[in-house]
Amino acid sequence: MKQTQQADLVIVGGGTGGVAAALAAAKAGLTVILTEETRWIGGQLTSQAVPPDEHPWIESFGCTRTYRQFREGVRDYYRERLPLTEAARTAPQLNPGGGSVSRLCHEPRVALAVLEGMLAPYLHSGQLRLWTRHVPVQAETSGDEIVAVTVQSLDSGRRLRLSAPYFLDATECGDVLPLAGVEYVTGAESRSETGEPHAVEGEAQPQNMQGFTQCFAMDYLEGEDHTIARPEQYDFWASYQPDFWPDRLLSWTGVRPATMEPIRYGLFPGDGAFSLFRYRQIAAREHLAPGPHRTSMTLVNWPQNDYWLGSVIDVPPAERTLHLEAAKQLSLSMLYWMQTEAPRPDGGKGYPGLRLRPDVTGTEDGLAMYPYIRESRRIRAVFTVLEQHVATACRPDGQAERFADTVGVGCYRIDLHPSTGGRPYIDISSLPFQIPLGSLIPVRVNNLLAAAKNLGVTHITNGCYRLHPVEWNIGEAAAHCVSYCFVHGMRPRELRGDAAALGAYQQQLREAGIELEWPALRPL
Repeated sequence: MKQTQQADLVIVGGGTGGVAAALAAAKAGLTVILTEETRWIGGQLTSQAVPPDEHPWIESFGCTRTYRQFREGVRDYYRERLPLTEAARTAPQLNPGGGSVSRLCHEPRVALAVLEGMLAPYLHSGQLRLWTRHVPVQAETSGDEIVAVTVQSLDSGRRLRLSAPYFLDATECGDVLPLAGVEYVTGAESRSETGEPHAVEGEAQPQNMQGFTQCFAMDYLEGEDHTIARPEQYDFWASYQPDFWPDRLLSWTGVRPATMEPIRYGLFPGDGAFSLFRYRQIAAREHLAPGPHRTSMTLVNWPQNDYWLGSVIDVPPAERTLHLEAAKQLSLSMLYWMQTEAPRPDGGKGYPGLRLRPDVTGTEDGLAMYPYIRESRRIRAVFTVLEQHVATACRPDGQAERFADTVGVGCYRIDLHPSTGGRPYIDISSLPFQIPLGSLIPVRVNNLLAAAKNLGVTHITNGCYRLHPVEWNIGEAAAHCVSYCFVHGMRPRELRGDAAALGAYQQQLREAGIELEWPALRPL
């Protein structure tokens, strides 16, 4: 007989949104159960190994107070524990890795340490219970309410029945939704359905989703040979050329997402092209004093290892396994190609000194614990954010749609990677936007909220609502909504429809350091 555990709130999924939600709910005094599929909480920041994708104003505006505390916690970790140079240690806006993709590139395990530290007071008191390596396998419902969610240990097979008045789905793929019969959408909506200029024509395409990526970390030790075994699928990937790509995928040639014009990449700075190594660099040798650190390190989440030959959502288990393995083979093939065949500026081939770093990802194979999933199942929400609400070309007044029920802000270009339906990049300008409460609330189910990328957005607007600080804000706002409803005996849909209650809830968000509106800013 499976054991039942109860709490005020059950959060299924310990990624970026789930951790933010757990922290906010515990601070508000709720008892919380948090589950996570991998060994590491943090999702994009840790188990998926993706340095933060952020907007240009992140240091001063456009994220929640706790997300900013996380960012500063990462910097403090490096200052206190690593042998930084004096210049790096005293830099007020230290970028530990020195990568160009973000103002805060860092190792996944540093993010893990910071997140665990933020949750530590509540874990030690027992107010927050955390179950890693657990996945949801069953949900019990009564009418329009979820009664319990059962999770199973990936190690022992033991099952736990988790019961609570409220549930948050913060999984990477929206895994609670089908289990609980919650109405949801996948893939690309049709233009006739949403009116979005960049939606697909004709029928909706539920299996047309953005590609996902199996990330990995590597460094470079010149003069050494760290060549991996030839991957089983190397012959396929070494010859693969997509229709919309100017060369083989495994090459130094790619495309500019906004124009689809060819672009030349190089590996290292100074190679005469855009440096992929510097792009997502997560350790900078120049920031470190002389000692055991021999080299810089990068995180490979590049155009060449995006996988789009099939979906891992709502497909048979065997097909899902096939695509997950193929994505790993693509990433390992990319590494092997760089080690053995990649053209060098000096006319030679291959960089055998490239070294896979399994210690950085916490895995045996050296790949991230979990693939970087860009597009989840999405709830059919009380309100769905469309391209017309946020895209620059759709907003002649130069401002995104203002939502009366705003619960936070975000900003990023609408950035869709090549999809499983064969669509190339969609990369278009968007405006600094708000997150409406209605996009977190399902159309029918009363006691579940979206707390990650599974909110009420479309295939198109997922492209700007899926980034790290936005997902954090979504999870935090969802937890505060539960807290308000728990105290005042309301349901989220009632809260949204009651002007006085909505105003009081929004004031609670402001007091918690959640920004609800943008100042006047230029589009991205």
